[in-house]
Amino acid sequence: MVSPAPSNGGTLRDRVRSTVARYPRLWDGAIAVVCLVATVAEPGKITDPRPVVLICASVSALPIVWRRRAPFTVALLCGVGALGLIAAHGEVNWPYGQLVATYTVAAYSRVAARAVIVAATAAGVVFTQQVYDKDPASILYSGGVFATAFALGIGARARRDRIALLEERALRHAEERAAVSAREREGIARDMHDILAHSISLIAVQAEAGPLLVHRDPDRAVRSFETISDTAHDALTQLRCTLGILRAAPNLAGIPALAQRARETGLGVSVTERGEPFAVGPDAAEAAYRVVQESLTNAVRHAGAAAVRVELDWSSDRLRVEITDDGPGVVNVRPGNGLTGMRERVIACDGDFRAGVPPDGTGFVVTATFPSRRSG
Repeated sequence: MVSPAPSNGGTLRDRVRSTVARYPRLWDGAIAVVCLVATVAEPGKITDPRPVVLICASVSALPIVWRRRAPFTVALLCGVGALGLIAAHGEVNWPYGQLVATYTVAAYSRVAARAVIVAATAAGVVFTQQVYDKDPASILYSGGVFATAFALGIGARARRDRIALLEERALRHAEERAAVSAREREGIARDMHDILAHSISLIAVQAEAGPLLVHRDPDRAVRSFETISDTAHDALTQLRCTLGILRAAPNLAGIPALAQRARETGLGVSVTERGEPFAVGPDAAEAAYRVVQESLTNAVRHAGAAAVRVELDWSSDRLRVEITDDGPGVVNVRPGNGLTGMRERVIACDGDFRAGVPPDGTGFVVTATFPSRRSG
């Protein structure tokens, strides 16, 4: 991957790194030339101009150009060239290309390739020092230089792996944050749909009936307008809660108020509760509230029902919320945003959701089951 060019305020080190990253082959070519010159030349003169020496020196240095693409092969070629150079020249020259190749193998090759190169390099150092140098101390010195090159390569590899790990971790965290944000947006969208659909439906029904009731039943007309006001204020409060302005979230305690507002539209709503209540968690409590809210909204807007029954059944390990209306029933139910939102809420709480027409073909039944905390 090409790194961006450093800014004008970057350090010399940053600029060098950027240049290397942008033109790696050119950089490696320059290294190869430097290694070749350093291998065959002393300051101001060529030590041995014979063609065989120049050829072996070239083999020991010029493959460095391809060191990133084939580090193991380059290291073998440089090693062969270095041995040939020593044999042709008759004395031990520093194989600078082999040092760079050793560094590269340590930095880029697999474990098996690194082991082979280490063994071959150690054998080559011992052989050349014994045959040509005859100085046992030089073995330690030469071995130490190659070991340093290998250690630098291992350090570069560790640094590169650490950077890759940090980049992967940062990417994973970014993906997790994006997923959390997406879930939050979906949750807010469901909440706003439930709040607005329920409240606007009740307000519309009351507003349509208001003008007719003003003359026929003034007291009921007053209650109708009061319901419109209460419903609007409650919708604003829940919207503030959904958008994070308030902390409190709706829960099971708000179901009787939902039922009362639905009654004001002329819908007969009954709420029954069986069993001993237990803690289901704030998410499950809000999900249960939203299921009842959306079901009542659907009954007012779509079902053509006269009555709705809301049942909360508390058992030892679960809470079952069931909403049943007495409408004409629907043969083919198309899952819109309301049903989909209810299902997603319940499943997110490890619950079970079912909705459909009962066996007798009359009405519509929505059932949501939530596990208790102690059963999880």
